[in-house]
Amino acid sequence: MKSFTIEVVATSVQSCINAQAGGARRIELCSALATAGVTPSSGLIQLVKNYVTIPIYVMIRPREGDFCYSRPELEVMKQDIENCKVMGADGIVFGILHEDGRVNETVTSKLVELCNPLPVTFHRAIDITPNMMDALETIIDCGCERILTSGGKTTGPEGIANIIALNEKAAGRIFIMPGGGIRPDTFEVMLNEGITDYHLSGRIPKKGTLPTTLFDMDWAETDEDAIRSVVKRAKEFFKLGI
Repeated sequence: MKSFTIEVVATSVQSCINAQAGGARRIELCSALATAGVTPSSGLIQLVKNYVTIPIYVMIRPREGDFCYSRPELEVMKQDIENCKVMGADGIVFGILHEDGRVNETVTSKLVELCNPLPVTFHRAIDITPNMMDALETIIDCGCERILTSGGKTTGPEGIANIIALNEKAAGRIFIMPGGGIRPDTFEVMLNEGITDYHLSGRIPKKGTLPTTLFDMDWAETDEDAIRSVVKRAKEFFKLGI
């Protein structure tokens, strides 16, 4: 009987509350998800920790854009990691590359050491590396606990063959966690007995009520029922009962 983990990427307190209510076992907390996520505010981290009890992994990304960071940007990342440790984060999420797309092993190793004892997830920066299998070995050597990946494709379901290949090569040395484009209607494509961690947002559109066209008043929020649907299917697949 296998265990499994549904991780939900969330950008608000309410989304985190909904994710936990739907059965998620871990949160990846960030802001600006439309730009692949940046570091959330200290206020958001603290309030989420007050409202939910499941582990909170905080994304550390100082800006949108690529994953090649300057010295000042790396200093920001270091300070944010230290702040997260003080605020009670349960894990850290980041990804750092060289300009040629390879994993920056030196900096990644140093940040993993700084995060200790918190575990580290290397995020979807791996999906744009020139050789994902080489990147896998580098990330393992750096001491990361988990890799979030869509298999080098736009979505996890599209990259499932590469995700399975990564998981087989990892051979239990690191968790391979599919993500990207996973929804209740695509989740079954991802289910695999060798993969036990899955990452999604479960978001639905929310309509703003203010009568204005000056700004976009709409947003998206994690839906409790969407998460519950995925968790139910995972329970059935892993024969844990409902």
